[in-house]
Amino acid sequence: MIKKRKKGGFFMVNQQSINEFKQKLRGALIEPQDDAYEASRKVYNAMIDKHPRLIARAADVADVITAVNFAREQHLLLAIRGGGHNGAGLGTCDDGLVLDLSDMHGIRADPENYTVRVEGGCTWGHVDHATHAFGMAVPSGIISTTGVGGLTLGGGIGHLTRKYGLSIDNLLEADMVLADGSFVTASESKNEDLFWAIRGGGGNFGVVTSFLFRLHPADTDYAGPMLWELDQVKPIMKWWQNFILKAPEGMSGFFAFIQVPPAPPFPEEHHGKIMGGVVWCYSGPLDLAEELFKPIRKLSPAPAIDLVGPIPHPALQSMFDPLYPPGHQWYWRADFVTEIPEEAMDLHLEFARRLPSPLSTMHLYPTNGAAHEVNKAATAWSYREANWAQVIVGVDPDPRNKDKITTWTKDYFDALHPYSAGGAYVNFMMEEGADRIKATYRGNYDRLVKIKQKYDPENLFRVNQNIRPN
Repeated sequence: MIKKRKKGGFFMVNQQSINEFKQKLRGALIEPQDDAYEASRKVYNAMIDKHPRLIARAADVADVITAVNFAREQHLLLAIRGGGHNGAGLGTCDDGLVLDLSDMHGIRADPENYTVRVEGGCTWGHVDHATHAFGMAVPSGIISTTGVGGLTLGGGIGHLTRKYGLSIDNLLEADMVLADGSFVTASESKNEDLFWAIRGGGGNFGVVTSFLFRLHPADTDYAGPMLWELDQVKPIMKWWQNFILKAPEGMSGFFAFIQVPPAPPFPEEHHGKIMGGVVWCYSGPLDLAEELFKPIRKLSPAPAIDLVGPIPHPALQSMFDPLYPPGHQWYWRADFVTEIPEEAMDLHLEFARRLPSPLSTMHLYPTNGAAHEVNKAATAWSYREANWAQVIVGVDPDPRNKDKITTWTKDYFDALHPYSAGGAYVNFMMEEGADRIKATYRGNYDRLVKIKQKYDPENLFRVNQNIRPN
C-alpha cells in the first residue's frame, strides 16, 4: 500500500488499485521489488537519488492518459521523464509516480514539407539520426542523449541557435495530455494560449506526447574546439565577445573553460591542462569555411589546439557524449548575460584556474542572431535580448567529491551573478525557488500563471521549475 503524505493527512493507494492500473497499461509498471527498479529509477545526474513508488513506462498515448488519470485520482506526486537529463533531477520524485516516456521514440521525417514528427520519449540523437538522412536537422542542444521534451519545453539552445533560433522557434505544434486526462493539440491555430506557454514554460502544462518541428538544411558543419593557454585567454575572450555579436550568418561558437581530456584527438602535450577557447560551428556553405576561419587562425596569440574542420552534424551533436555519460555527479548554476565586462572576464579566469575536477566547466552559449528576431512576448521565453546563456557546472564521477564541485559552482555563480541580466535558462537551473523562476519569466510570468490556472488548476504537473496556479 502506498502512503502519500499531503497537507492535512495521508492518502492511501492499495495494491488492488495498483494492479488495476497495471492491467490498463500496454507498457510496464515497475515497483521497488522488481528487478528493473534500480536501473529504472536512476536519472542522468547521479547526485539525484530518489525513490519513486511506481514507474510507468508508457508505450503509447493511451498509457500516458491512463497514468495521468491514475496520479490525479490517487493524489500521487507525478514526475514526467523524457531523456532524464535535467540537472535538478526533475524527471523523478520520491514516493510518487514517474511517467517514463522513453519507449515512445517514434520519428517521421517529411523532407518534402521540411518537418519532422517526434514522439515525447526521443533523444536528440534519435532525431539527428532520422533527419540527417535528408541533410536536415532541428536546432537543439550539444549532447545527443538529451531528451527532446525537456530541452524543447525549456527553450532549446545549441549550435544552430544563431542561424535558426531556439528549438521552440522551430516548434510548429505539440500533441499533449492535460491534467484532466484530455488529449489536445497546441499550435498557432489550436489552443494558442497553451502553445504560447509550452514554448519556454517547461513541463507545467501537460505531457507532450509528440512534437512537430520545422527542419532546416544541416548536413556537414565546419566545427570543433579551438583552445588557448589559460594565460592567453583574456584577449581571446574580448575578441570573441565582439566577434560573435556581429558574426556572419551560419557562424556560432560557445566559449568554454575545460581541462583537456587525456585522449586523442587532443595533442598529448596538452593533456590535463586547463585551457579556454571556443567550440565553433559554422553551418554555412563549406566552400566558404576555410576563408572565413583564416583570420581567426591568424589571431595573436594563436590557438594552441585547433580541431576545427568538416564534421557531419550528428557527429558534432554527439561530440561530448563520451565525456559525459549518465551517472556522474552534477551541480549546475546559470544566468543570462548581455555583456561580459573586463572585471567579469577576470573572475572567469580566476575560477577557471581552480576547476575542481577534470569534467567541470563553464560555457557561454550565444543566444543572439535568429533568436533575437523573435519578440519577447511571442513565446514564454522572456530574455530575447540576452546575448548569452551562461552555465557553470561542477561534474565528477565520484560521489565523495560532491561538496567540492558544488561549492566551486556556487562560489563561481555568486561572483559572476552581479554581471548577469537577471534570470536564467530554466534547463540549466537547479531547484532555486519561486523568486528565481519569476525573475526568469519576468513580464511573461503573470500570463503563464493564468494559463496554468486554466489547464492545471490543481498543479498536478509541479515536478518542474514550477509556475504555481495560485
